[in-house]
Amino acid sequence: MPKPIALITGASRGIGVASERLLARQGYDVCINYRRDADSAEQIKQQLEQQGARTCVVHADISSEQDVIRLFDEVNNKLGPVSHLVNNAGILFPQSRLEDVSVERLQKLFATNIIGTVLCCQQAVKTMSTKNDGTGGVIVNVSSVAAKLGSPHEYIDYAASKGAIDSLTIGLAAEVAEEGIRVNGVRPCIIQTTMHADGGEPGRVERVKQFVPLKRGGTPEEVASVIGFLLSEDSSYCTGSIIDVSGGR
Repeated sequence: MPKPIALITGASRGIGVASERLLARQGYDVCINYRRDADSAEQIKQQLEQQGARTCVVHADISSEQDVIRLFDEVNNKLGPVSHLVNNAGILFPQSRLEDVSVERLQKLFATNIIGTVLCCQQAVKTMSTKNDGTGGVIVNVSSVAAKLGSPHEYIDYAASKGAIDSLTIGLAAEVAEEGIRVNGVRPCIIQTTMHADGGEPGRVERVKQFVPLKRGGTPEEVASVIGFLLSEDSSYCTGSIIDVSGGR
């Protein structure tokens, strides 16, 4: 029986890396997609291969339709057709009130966080759908609790982009449910990753953990475990579901 083939976007750090390591241990072959950090992607590739996984590394900017098409083509050529997709890639800009956010910032943010995720879902459906002679598959979209909280005074634009991902998850799940594809999401919140540095506050977890009922930040591994569950047959009756991984927030 062929191994499942997982493509994880934005996979050179944080939740992406934790997910790759977990899936490799569980018997998946893994494509590591990255946009900036080639060295980290190559190091992860070596680690996963030591765990016995077949891997490939593909540089692609998911905001580009041509890059996304090439990404899926390269995975198919190197590993086989994608059976499991984790839409993890996302960007964040420095904290700002909405009135100070530029159109350029909005365009860049939405191009990656929304359009890029939609483009990857399109290619996944073309690959996986039984309607298109595929054998089915699973998509997990990484959203954020910011979609529910709104992130006032900090990241309203980011929160809005993740709200769109929640709507995409629910709608696409219903659209392809009879075509062998399940679509679910996770909403992390206050996770210990380097993404906070992108927002201009590397130590943000320590500042805001007091607002989390569990009184701590989460780890990438805790999010990855939920992603792994949603990708697996253990969640075979789940589609259109979005699970908060937020310490109760």
